[in-house]
Amino acid sequence: MIEKLIAAIEAKRAPIVVGLDPMLKYIPQQLLEDSYGRFGETPDGAADAFLSFNKGIVDAVCDLVPAVKPQSAMYEQLGTAGEKAYAETIAYAHSRGLIVIGDIKRADIGSTSEAYAVGHLGDVMIGSRSFKGFDEDMATVNPYLGTDGVKPFIDVCNKNDRGIFVLVKTSNPSSGEFQDQKLANGRTLYEEVGLKVNEWGNGSMSGAYSNVGAVVGATYPEVGRRMRELMPKTYILVPGYGAQGGKGADLVHFFNKDGLGAIVNSSRGIIAAYQKPEYASFGAENYADASRAAVIDMRDDIAQALSEEH
Repeated sequence: MIEKLIAAIEAKRAPIVVGLDPMLKYIPQQLLEDSYGRFGETPDGAADAFLSFNKGIVDAVCDLVPAVKPQSAMYEQLGTAGEKAYAETIAYAHSRGLIVIGDIKRADIGSTSEAYAVGHLGDVMIGSRSFKGFDEDMATVNPYLGTDGVKPFIDVCNKNDRGIFVLVKTSNPSSGEFQDQKLANGRTLYEEVGLKVNEWGNGSMSGAYSNVGAVVGATYPEVGRRMRELMPKTYILVPGYGAQGGKGADLVHFFNKDGLGAIVNSSRGIIAAYQKPEYASFGAENYADASRAAVIDMRDDIAQALSEEH
């Protein structure tokens, strides 16, 4: 799967993934009114608005970016209606030629972890027939339970040509409460996790890179430099661009000298771009065009930073 992602990144010259993390406050009023008019002010109405919103953005950016990353929690808060919108968002993104990274941050042990992996990345057997669950191409995984929690995902990935991104150093301010703690061997916890991700990745190589990637936040540029050293064959998913403060100049050390090795996420900075002063002229009725403009600006920012570095 990582080779497919790399090919899409190279074809579009954009190491960018758009986070499809809808919230009601991001949805233009005209979409809400339309959905509420058909389904009422109900979870079904909100989920329908989420899906319409997502489709508009996907249509506007699918020729510019290789992938989207829906955050499952935004949909799950609506219950089964939201989960249906999540599945339909994935299917629609696929129909527009995009790779889908499910931001699910799941893990457990044994059969439970396997069930998560199968439900999101594999096939479930029902009698003699095989069915796909949510059918993402890649997913985020929590490493806290160790190999017992991650290996079932790797096994499903190897069987189904899928990939994962393991949380290593997240972009949130309090990530250091655990992740920055020094161990007896002198390494931080996030460095230890990075080394383990590198080890896990050796069992799922696909060309020059592994199907086992890592999540390292853009808000910690020097950490990106260090993790690039520890995980030379690991693709890094980089959250924290834009709304969380990350910018192109912060990202250069996440990439290898070949210009590959990282894909940068922006969520509300793109999907809610029309609410930002610099894109306000588009108006709510043209929210998707504002998102497209934000993607182009992000692409140019990253490209300039990489050209200056390399």
